[in-house]
Amino acid sequence: MKVILLADVKGIGKKGEVVNASDGYARNFLFPRKLAQEATEANLNVLNQKKEAERRKKLAETEAAQKLADELKGKEVKIMAKSGENGRLFGSITSKDIADVINAKYKVNIDKKKVIVDAIRTLGTYEVEVKLYPEVSTKLKVVIAEQK
Repeated sequence: MKVILLADVKGIGKKGEVVNASDGYARNFLFPRKLAQEATEANLNVLNQKKEAERRKKLAETEAAQKLADELKGKEVKIMAKSGENGRLFGSITSKDIADVINAKYKVNIDKKKVIVDAIRTLGTYEVEVKLYPEVSTKLKVVIAEQK
C-alpha cells in the first residue's frame, strides 16, 4: 500500500515522502498514530501543493537575502571605542556591537548571530562576514577608531 508519511518514521522514511508499506503495518500502526495517510489522488495533490508553496517561500526568502547582500556589499561601518596605549581597546568589539551599528546606520534588521567575527581588541580596519541566508553572505568593512 502506498502511503504519505506525515512524520519521520525510523526505517521507513522522512516526512512528506510517498513510500510502500505493508497493508497491516499501515492500517494497524501508521494510520492510528497519525504517522501516515493513504496516498490517494487528492492527498497526493495536496502534498504537491504544499511542496510547491514551500519552494516558492524559500525562493522568495533567498531573493530577499540576496537583495540585502547586494545592498550591504562593500559598505563601511565605523565604530568609536576607547583605547589605551598601542591601540588596545578597553573591552572588545563583538558581533552584537557590529550588528547594532549596521541596523542603526542602514535601517535593516540583522541578528548578531549572523555577523561572523571574533572579538576585536585593537584599533584598525577589519573584514567582517555577514551570513544572511544559508547560501547568501556578504563582506563588510568595519573601522574601529579611537574615541576622544
